[in-house]
Amino acid sequence: MISPLAVSRLQLMLAALLMSTTGAAIKSCDSFSSWQVACFRAGIAAVALILIVPNVRRSLNVRTVAVGCAYAGAAVLFVLATKLTTSANAIFLQSTSPITIVLLSIWLLKEPLRRRDALFMLALAAGLSLFFLGGHQATTSTPDPIKGNLFALMSGLFWALTVIGLRWLSHAGKNYGNEAAVAVISGCLVACAITLPMSLPIQQSHMADWLTVLYLGIFGVALVFLLVSKAMKQVTAIEAGLILLLEPALNPLWAWVLQGENPGVPALTGGAIILSATAIHTCWPNRPAISALV
Repeated sequence: MISPLAVSRLQLMLAALLMSTTGAAIKSCDSFSSWQVACFRAGIAAVALILIVPNVRRSLNVRTVAVGCAYAGAAVLFVLATKLTTSANAIFLQSTSPITIVLLSIWLLKEPLRRRDALFMLALAAGLSLFFLGGHQATTSTPDPIKGNLFALMSGLFWALTVIGLRWLSHAGKNYGNEAAVAVISGCLVACAITLPMSLPIQQSHMADWLTVLYLGIFGVALVFLLVSKAMKQVTAIEAGLILLLEPALNPLWAWVLQGENPGVPALTGGAIILSATAIHTCWPNRPAISALV
């Protein structure tokens, strides 16, 4: 019989697998603009979560809406980035969000800067610089790589704000599980509202693209949130973080297999540095803070 811990690990692996397919899925929506993909994905995810999560209205407050706005920024900018640059660049550059999380934690949450955090930020900065080396020629699947890279960085910033906000919710409220769900729902509704004006009118589109955005909303957002939230009851934060690194590792593979994208050696090297630094930072035992670095 499978233990609850093993089930939770499988849930996280499935969540990472589903998230890793979103880059290739977004790029496959040829008849939809990036605004339309962001709008439809967010709207579908919001409806799915509202139907699944109980007592949504009771957990709706200023805090959850504020965190939701940050999540909306991350979600919309990630779609825009994926449409403009390679899937590898979009996910790797968004993965630099820990730099911002460390800085915001020092400023907003008054958490001290540790030696491992300082070294981690240096490694991420080194990996980040490699994404802007070499040529950035536009192709059919990457029409504006430089702008896409900048959008991906901004998405990482908003994702960092989302993580900080979720931590804030866990400190401020007793009903954290429902508040986190409502924050995601609020973010999806805000993202849908922001992108709707740019999504109209809806021109003739392919049925395959509608099925793809249904997949992105239901499986890429709603189901992923449910899997991760359930798995966290059994799995430690460290192990969860390591398992979820499957997402940025597999994302470029799907894009290469399905879209024929080649992000280039510098970008792949930078991504490897970011993933390695994140894994080492996650496993590094906690040390007392270094006052000189605060």
